[in-house]
Amino acid sequence: MRINRTTALRTMLAVLIGLAAVVCAGTAHVQAADEPHQPLAIQFTLERPLDAAAAPFVMAGVSGLFSAEGLAVTTNVASGNEDALARVASGASDFALVDINALIRYRDRQGAPIKAVFVLFNQAPYAIVARKSRGIKALADIEGKNLGVAEGDLSIRLWPAVARLNGIKLSSVKQNSISPAVREPMLSAGQVDAVTGFSFLSALNLRDRGVPADDLAVLRFADYGCEAYGTALIVNPLLAAAKPDVVKGFVRAVILGTQLAIKDPGRAATEVANRMDGGSREFELERLRTIIRDNILTGEVKSRGIGGIDQARFERSIEQIAEDFKFQKRPAAADIFDDSFLPPLNGRLIN
Repeated sequence: MRINRTTALRTMLAVLIGLAAVVCAGTAHVQAADEPHQPLAIQFTLERPLDAAAAPFVMAGVSGLFSAEGLAVTTNVASGNEDALARVASGASDFALVDINALIRYRDRQGAPIKAVFVLFNQAPYAIVARKSRGIKALADIEGKNLGVAEGDLSIRLWPAVARLNGIKLSSVKQNSISPAVREPMLSAGQVDAVTGFSFLSALNLRDRGVPADDLAVLRFADYGCEAYGTALIVNPLLAAAKPDVVKGFVRAVILGTQLAIKDPGRAATEVANRMDGGSREFELERLRTIIRDNILTGEVKSRGIGGIDQARFERSIEQIAEDFKFQKRPAAADIFDDSFLPPLNGRLIN
């Protein structure tokens, strides 16, 4: 059978074009695979100005842990827990670090379906900080004294429960409402006998103002029966539903960042101080060590891993909140905390 020369040439040309198309497609596929994916932009909110309490997030950023999860994280600062919660509820921020007890009250008032997905502070830093020279060395000594309470203070919200647990009559302690700006100055000047606040803030601030360390009594509520957890990571519910792997990746990065801060607090304090306006490395290092010891690396965390909750304890903490706050509908632990974004236990153990 004869084959027309023109037909043969056309056939060869078609074969060559087909081969070229296959080669080009393969090359394009390889190039696409080699090209890095654009990181997902994430807005993360701190409820107050940066200090050592946010060291795990700083370390996750500077060590490339967020980038490794495909996330480009931008941090913004809110004017308090209410503002941070509102930003996440509206979608203006994807994540925020807030007080979990503030979250509990906010959900009840606003009906916002926000949940915490990671607990950083296994014990809340609520405390009464007093001057020993004013006759206060233990919690029982607070009776008959003047207690300064700053506007918006969270510690005072758990004071009724702590007082009851320790047999202290609330009426025996005179509360003085003061501005946050004058809390430490008033105690330093002896205008009040004690103040409520965070153990890692007020105590260190007073020492920075020249009050001798041996004259300070830091009465941590956790040592007197307070069951409350502390700061926690919350997430916008729409993001959690649409992109659960993003939430898991963010949490993984924060856990690794926490491990880095615990392993090398000196470096973490340096990174934090460098990002503060007039920050002191020595001051932030002392703050960070206090936080790690008192709030993060607790016995519960050592045995059960970081980030989660003990459900029975959490339920008891809600009962303690109810001594100061009237719930429209008392929540269960599952209404507040979602553990589905946490890695397995071996990924949460802190050495």
